[in-house]
Amino acid sequence: MNNTTCPWPGEDPLMICYHDAEWGVPVKDDTKLFEFLVLESAQAGLSWKTILHKREGYRKLFVDFDPKKIAQFDAARVKKLLQDPSIIRNRLKIEATIHNAKLFLEIQKEFGSFSNYMWTFVQNQQIDGKRKTIKDLPAITSEAEVFAKDLKKRGFKFLGPTVVYAHMQAVGMVNDHLTSCFRYKEVQRQ
Repeated sequence: MNNTTCPWPGEDPLMICYHDAEWGVPVKDDTKLFEFLVLESAQAGLSWKTILHKREGYRKLFVDFDPKKIAQFDAARVKKLLQDPSIIRNRLKIEATIHNAKLFLEIQKEFGSFSNYMWTFVQNQQIDGKRKTIKDLPAITSEAEVFAKDLKKRGFKFLGPTVVYAHMQAVGMVNDHLTSCFRYKEVQRQ
């Protein structure tokens, strides 16, 4: 077995587990997709490691990433969330999550699922990044720009092309494991 891995998880056990089990695996489940949208938008300007270590806080406070429930959050709920250190306490990001939940539900209604909508940006097929080194990983791609532009047109917040590309990598719209990584071929087969 190939024990070579992507270098970005470093020595952090949670990052290693995330890389080895989740990152780049194609996701079609809308609840999981919404979870990643929430986490990726929370990451804007921060490290993924910071967000990953607060994931359980988000899961608890954002009711298992249920967009229907989150869309109902009111000002009192926002005030309570701003007091909890288990998430990123940024009012704009919290309010964007609530706002985005409402828009997420609209997309589900229009397309039958968010997954149906999202995967059209890659012609319903995972893009093979074929990255040889960490320097080959782009911050954005043309697909991410088109996807982000459409989200923005629909009113989404905190989801620009860089954040959207991170989302695309996380949910397997693109396989950006290095070709030398043991996960590269495993993710291709999923």
